[in-house]
Amino acid sequence: MFHKEGYKIMAIAVILLIVVNLVAHTFIFTDWIKQLILIGTLILFFLIIQFFRNPKRNTQLNDAHIVAPVDGKVVVIEEVYEKEYFKDQRLMVSVFMSPINVHVTRHPISGKVKYSKYHPGKYLVAWHPKASEENERTTVVVENEVAGEVLYRQIAGALAKRIVNYAKVGDEVVQGSDSGFIKFGSRVDVFLPLGTPLEVKLNQKVKGGLSLIAKIS
Repeated sequence: MFHKEGYKIMAIAVILLIVVNLVAHTFIFTDWIKQLILIGTLILFFLIIQFFRNPKRNTQLNDAHIVAPVDGKVVVIEEVYEKEYFKDQRLMVSVFMSPINVHVTRHPISGKVKYSKYHPGKYLVAWHPKASEENERTTVVVENEVAGEVLYRQIAGALAKRIVNYAKVGDEVVQGSDSGFIKFGSRVDVFLPLGTPLEVKLNQKVKGGLSLIAKIS
């Protein structure tokens, strides 16, 4: 199963693959070179379709649980000042996605979208300390009666040139459902109240919609 954001790119990749191999077949007369080009283009196409895969996730719905919004590795757990929405100290959990991870962004909780905003910006590497404030990014806040307000931020990286965000203010969303997509590598930050008991540790690998980030008492 593939994400809808990849259909156009995959179609273009197929056309280019065919064109490149037709040209090679027409103008190159050495068989091993033609075979090498064929193998190379097939590997490239495989990597592209892998990037846009969208596996079905059976999220166990629970309003007191915050699930990972994306696949990747937990690279930061720290207290920070969140200046865009809460304007106070928050516990931030950052998940870094490599190009081989699933890049679907999922809602970490069910509830109502209270805030959703896109910010244009730079394309620093995703783990750069200033990436969360200077890179292209989107900020979304979802609220329910148990977890309260949970903010998550999609952040573009050096390779990510487009962030897709489906969350709109007023939407009622379901935990684990598609919230957006980031193309070609990035990270997502989740902001929680100070003192929230976490279920993850640094360098732990998580899966979007399945892995538990925290439980709200």
